[in-house]
Amino acid sequence: MKRSRIPETRPLALSILCLGLPALAGPASAGAQQALATYEPAAAQAFEFDLSIRSIMRGPEIVGQAPTGVAWSDDSEWIYFSWKPAGAAWHESRDLYRVSTDGGEPELVPEARADSIRGVLTGGAVSADRRLRVTSWGGDLFLVDRRSGEVRRLLRTSASESRPRFGAGDDRVLFRSGNNGFALDLATGAVTQLTDIRSGPEPGDDPEAEGQRAFLEEQQRELFEHVRVDELRQEERDSTEARRDRRALQPVYLDRDERVQGLVSSPGGDWVTVEASLPASDARGTMVPDWVTGSGYTEELNVRSKVGDEQSSSRLGLIDVATGQATWLDLLPADYREGLGETDDPDYADITIHGWNDAGTHALITAVSFDYKTRWIYTLEAATAELTLLEAWFDEAWVGGPCFNGCAGWIPGTDRAFYSSEATGFAHLYAAEADGSNPAVLTEGEWEVHRVAIPESRDHFLVHASPESPFEWNAYRMEFDGSGWEAVTVGAGQSNATPSPDGDRMAVIHSRANRPAELFVGEYDDGASLEQLTVSPSAEWLTFPWVQPGIVRFDAEDGASVPARIYRPSDMGVEPNGAAVIFVHGAGYLHNVHNWWSSYYREYMFHHFLAAQGYTVLDVDYRGSAGYGRDWRTGIYRWMGGKDLSDQVDGARYLVADEGIDPNRIGIYGGSYGGFITLMALFTADDTFRSGAALRSVTDWAHYNHWYTSRILNLPQDDEEAYRQSSPIYFAENLRPDQHLLILHGMVDTNVHYSDVVRLAQRLIELGKENWEMALYPVEGHGFAEPSSWTDEYRRIYKLFRETIGPDAIR
Repeated sequence: MKRSRIPETRPLALSILCLGLPALAGPASAGAQQALATYEPAAAQAFEFDLSIRSIMRGPEIVGQAPTGVAWSDDSEWIYFSWKPAGAAWHESRDLYRVSTDGGEPELVPEARADSIRGVLTGGAVSADRRLRVTSWGGDLFLVDRRSGEVRRLLRTSASESRPRFGAGDDRVLFRSGNNGFALDLATGAVTQLTDIRSGPEPGDDPEAEGQRAFLEEQQRELFEHVRVDELRQEERDSTEARRDRRALQPVYLDRDERVQGLVSSPGGDWVTVEASLPASDARGTMVPDWVTGSGYTEELNVRSKVGDEQSSSRLGLIDVATGQATWLDLLPADYREGLGETDDPDYADITIHGWNDAGTHALITAVSFDYKTRWIYTLEAATAELTLLEAWFDEAWVGGPCFNGCAGWIPGTDRAFYSSEATGFAHLYAAEADGSNPAVLTEGEWEVHRVAIPESRDHFLVHASPESPFEWNAYRMEFDGSGWEAVTVGAGQSNATPSPDGDRMAVIHSRANRPAELFVGEYDDGASLEQLTVSPSAEWLTFPWVQPGIVRFDAEDGASVPARIYRPSDMGVEPNGAAVIFVHGAGYLHNVHNWWSSYYREYMFHHFLAAQGYTVLDVDYRGSAGYGRDWRTGIYRWMGGKDLSDQVDGARYLVADEGIDPNRIGIYGGSYGGFITLMALFTADDTFRSGAALRSVTDWAHYNHWYTSRILNLPQDDEEAYRQSSPIYFAENLRPDQHLLILHGMVDTNVHYSDVVRLAQRLIELGKENWEMALYPVEGHGFAEPSSWTDEYRRIYKLFRETIGPDAIR
């Protein structure tokens, strides 16, 4: 098979002229980047783009909002996608567009049609013969004839129908409505209810009154005929209800307050797997004030609880549709349960139903232990309700990684399941028969699988992975037995491919480090080059010579090789000023050192601005970042602010040794996790950093959410040491008089609450610290939205660095 290649130097003129825009320079090739290295700021008047903080922080107004949500029309003639090219206001959402697979100008779909097209013409499940498609839109079901394009409404009810798919034989549509599963006969339109799951408790299961309440009830019966008659009538109603239930489905009663979380019917509609969830009853939420409101009053938002508080619990059941009998399954292996000792059954952190094999004999299930250290993947045999363990994956830190629970399912037409695991230290694909026999490794090596899908042809895997380098992401075909590995896209950057229904073409969302993601189209199997269909940034933005940052590696104190992006003043044609800034990406588990467009695109532009002022900028994929396997991912276990911080310190040493940076003129900044690291850097890394800007930062991990924090630090009530050594608030006294701290935070942040920095501020006040400032943003949440806020924030950050580490810094 030939390979579709993203052209190194793309002749954009034709595509841009089709859009009615002037011909502009395309994505920089290696040769083009070399030419851009001679750019002189004195020649800036030759470019239209104003490299200023205000200009940069226009964000989507100048770079646009990249194409997303790619979907093909059933005839493979049109590609639908959501997109907002540059020029729109920052607060506008993406619109629906379509473009011919033959190329040409993307067409804006009228707003009046956009929702129905999204719901009816581009979504849903396909029948086995690929002639029909069923979808849910607006709570109703629709059937699409993919040959004629005819759309037929199957149901129109006040209830909300969802998750439709074809049953065995394609003569029925299985769907969910409310808490139950249903089947619709396509020939007659008859609807059959498959389950009758009801809120609990089951009648008669109410606990009998005791003590004083029992006395009062008996007294009422003794004194009042009305009460005695009412009880007799209730008994008659219960008897009538019981007779009706014998004629209908056998009801399945949940526990009090329990809810149906997931419900998946087997293809034949004979069995239904149900995940029931019981919300935490005593968990305490946090009140976040919304200060600037339309009402003129401060309004309170009741948001998440804190780590270690009570969590919801889940259980998994199998319902026999013929009898209505529910079997609740024990997902803990015997050896694991024996190790628990004399305790109550623990809850699961997560249960996922990955669906049924085509024959409808087995379901695929994963369960994660409450402490996130073990994941079990099972097949469930419907006829016997027996579980077969395919893999028990234990990690002394926590289980996770790319493809963690998303890459699992059944190989079409077989009883063979596939799933992902980090068992070797890197995320790879595995397969086994439903009975656990014939296990196989499908991919292997010191690289990661990020995503896997089975195209409509159902005859191979489409895998997105990074086998060539952690800095590139491409699409690959692979046979179901792991053979026939073949690159579908090649070249630098990130490519996400979506094959057409007929399998001849593919739509590709591709980006480079210095160009936002765009939509391309090309042949899926004959290797034709990909044609660019969209141009998202403004002509103004494209006139600027945005660089592709160099990627370097430096040695960490423990011998690890740490990757980083670097922005040098020479990239902008200026002399270094001897100062450097280290940027710390957020999220912890996020990949930011690579050759594709970063989600931190404002920061990417800001780093150009800094480099143009003579600052060297380093952007580190520190320990805990994505893209480098299990050991890198879990390097922060029980100590956030440990290796992830020492990697920043070692980056500073690299800048001094290899880039000629003055060790007394290094600053650091970042948001969210990056803000946390900035605080830890100033509080615990001695005199490595002269100044730092901490944006929307966690100051005390005991106040963050459960699902993220408990994986890494365990529970605060069980592992106080981990929380103490990981939380900046405990080290605030170490802020040195010659250091400078700037704290910036949105006051309506429902992720890292504003109260986090309020508590730190009080701590700094009580410690008598003078060399810190705080900037607050009354209308912003965790991810800033308004350009005015972004501009104010980054003006303050630049002012901090200019005054503390710049050429004329006051020190």
